[in-house]
Parts: sequence; C-alpha cells; structure tokens
Amino acid sequence: MAARPLVARQPNERLQALIQEAGCSNAGLARRVNMCGSEHGLDLRYDKTSVARWLRGQQPRGRAPGIIAEALGRKLGRTVTIDEIGMANGKNLASGIGLQFSPTVLGAIEQVCELWRSDVGRRDFLSGSAVASSALVEPSRDWLISVPDSQVARSAGPRVGVSDVAAVRAMTQALTDLDHQYGSGHVRPVVVHYLNSVVSGLLAGSYREAVGRELFAAVARLTELAGYMAVDTGQPGLAQRYYIQSLRLAQAAGDRGYGGYVLAASMSHLAAQLGNPREISQLARAAQEGARGRVTPRAEAMFHAAEARGHALLGDERSAHGSIARALAAMELAEGQRGSGDDPAWIGHFGPAYLADELAHCHRDLGQGRDAERCAREALDGHPASKARRRAIGLVLLATAQAQQREVEQACHTGLRAVELLGTLRSNRGAEYLEDLRARLDPYREEPVVREFGARVELQAA
Repeated sequence: MAARPLVARQPNERLQALIQEAGCSNAGLARRVNMCGSEHGLDLRYDKTSVARWLRGQQPRGRAPGIIAEALGRKLGRTVTIDEIGMANGKNLASGIGLQFSPTVLGAIEQVCELWRSDVGRRDFLSGSAVASSALVEPSRDWLISVPDSQVARSAGPRVGVSDVAAVRAMTQALTDLDHQYGSGHVRPVVVHYLNSVVSGLLAGSYREAVGRELFAAVARLTELAGYMAVDTGQPGLAQRYYIQSLRLAQAAGDRGYGGYVLAASMSHLAAQLGNPREISQLARAAQEGARGRVTPRAEAMFHAAEARGHALLGDERSAHGSIARALAAMELAEGQRGSGDDPAWIGHFGPAYLADELAHCHRDLGQGRDAERCAREALDGHPASKARRRAIGLVLLATAQAQQREVEQACHTGLRAVELLGTLRSNRGAEYLEDLRARLDPYREEPVVREFGARVELQAA
C-alpha cells in the first residue's frame, strides 16, 4: 500500500513510544496490524520494513492508521487513537475533537476517548471553545439517516461483562444524585476522570454483542451527563462535543429513543441557552421523527415540550400552544400508564413537575406571566429538596413570572430564596438565571427592595 510523507518528514516519536510501551517488535506490530486489518476486510501485507518507514515519518493511506491504532490498543488493553500514534494528518485536529458523528463504531470509540482524554488534560481549545452553530443540527441529520450498526462485539482486550455495565449505571446514578444536590462544579471532574480512566478501558475490551449494546447505552448516558455538567459549569462548546458523542454512542447501542432524548433534552436545551430558537424546534422535530414508534408517551411529552420552547422563543404563540397541548396530552397518557414498567430509566424522571418546568419557560418567553407563575409553582411543588438546583432555578422562574406581572416586591422576595439556595451549589446555570432576573428588574432599580436584591446577588458572586 502506497504511503505519503508527513509534513517535514519528522521521526514519529509518538509511535515509537507506544511500540516500546506495548513491548512489540517491528515485525510483531506488522503481524498484528495485518491480522486486525483482515477482520475489517482489508488485505494488508505490512512487514518490519513498513513499520520502520512509519517510524521515519511516512504515513500509510486510507484506513490503515486506524487499524494500526486498534492493533496497538489491543496489545495495550486500552483505546489508542490515530492522534496518539502520530498519524492524525489533519483528520483529528484539536478544534474538531468530538464534533463528528462517526460513520463507524471504531471511529466512535476513538472520538469519544480522545474527547475524554483531552478534557482530563484541560486542553485550552476545549475549555474555551465556542459552540459551532452548524454542529448543533448537522449531527441530528447524520443520526436520522444512518443505518444501524451491524455489529459492536469485540474480541480483544479484557473481558467485559454485565457486572461492568451495571457498575457504570450505578456510578451514573450516584453522580447524577450528587449533581442535583450540589451542582456540577463539585462533581464534573470526577465524572470525566472516571470516563477517561475506567470507561475507556471497557470500550476497548472484549464483549459479546448483547453486552456491547448495553455497554454503549450505559456509556451514552454517562457521556450525556458529562455534557450537561459542562453546561452547568459554563462550557457550552465542550457540552456540544459531549452531546454529539452521546448521540453516536446511543446509535451504537441501537437505542433510537435515547438518541431522540439527547437531541430534545440536551442539544435543544443548549440551543435555547445560546438563543438559537430555530435550532431548538429543528432538534426536537428530528427527535420525534427519528424515534417515532420507539418511545413511550412520557418521552413524547418531553419531545413536544422541547419543540414548544423553540416556538415560544420565536414568539410563535400558535405553534407553541399546539406543542404544549400535545405535550400535556402525552403526559396525561403516560401518567395513566404509570407503573406499567414500559418507560426506560432515562425518561422515568420526566413527570408532571418536569413538564411544568418546561412550560413555565415557554410562558415566560411568550410574556404570559400569569401562566408562567402557575407552571413554576406546579414544578416547585413536585421537585423534592434533594433536587436543589432544579428548585433554585424554579424559584428564579417563579420570581421572573412575578416580575412580568409587576409584582416587584414579591419577585425580589422569591428571588432571595433562590439566592440562598444557590449559595449551597456550584452552578453556572443558576447564576445565569439570576442575571436574567436582575435584567428584568432593572426598570425598578430605584426601589429599595430591588437594590437589596441586587446587593445580595453581588455578595453571592463575590
């Protein structure tokens, strides 16, 4: 197979280091690459001379770099990326990590592991990256038209079983509970290190088809959680990358319903936070179309509520109320079926209180203060004390609705309750909601109660 030189033909020190770490000879690596390639339907005939050329800086064409990385990963017992072996050649540039919906399962593993590794390394291009607007919607198109992955099973690396999948799920639930109570600033570093140090090894292991599907499903949920936590710590560009990879992992799991959830509950909310209303509705409709017939009424209620938020931000009252009506009808059906066991774990939390929270946002954005207040109170009544961040944001929504009705003193009183609760959290989202409330109270800034509220917020931020 022909090869092309790397720019400036520099020795490939990354590859050399990995070969030494793996304890391979040049001939041994060539054999492993040829065997790995045959599993992918490739007739590779590399030898020790080929490896020597790679070490001098040449790079094989086509799919070979990925096969080399996979072969080394099998020997090392962990995922190895083409960037690690010094053969990215522009395909895995830092700015693009995590933004692609990979066409292959192997590529999906490589993408998400590189994202975790870069995140743990606190690379500046990730923490400071802005959201790519086109990448909010383009992955949903890829997801809609992609064919199911025919196989995810692997036969190399440590054995992964059902107990490993159960451990990932249990860890996800524990971290979710901590996040609800204390905010992502306290929890997110733990999530990312767990993904990078433990979960990446599981993905690189060997597993049967059924276990593999369950593993991808569990990892998709934890990756989505890491994305949500990136939002809550003020890193929307990083969140976008996690959401795209969660969507791809859900596809590998064969779970179209959860893929729809990532679009409607995660990516559309990110679009809402960034003020991209058209993308909100597009993502929600993609979720509805791509998961049609594969989700329960509870998930349908969430999908319709997400679409309603997009219409509300656009000021399209008629379309918003149409989506609200469909969301309420689906929730009524879901509550009538409660206890049937049909709802998957990822949507079980979305009950009337969560729907009321979504609708409070819709009415707020439509300028319907009275309805926003009603929904905000309903949401607060349904959220337990353990969901501190959700309650804090609900209080700010309630205060905002009161401000919309010119109940300024009551709005400040409710806002102070939110400030007190947010003092127990590390949540950037909560701070952003408070800033929005302050902006809405600005016309009344000369009133003593508003000045006191502003002073409390500033003291909290200090």
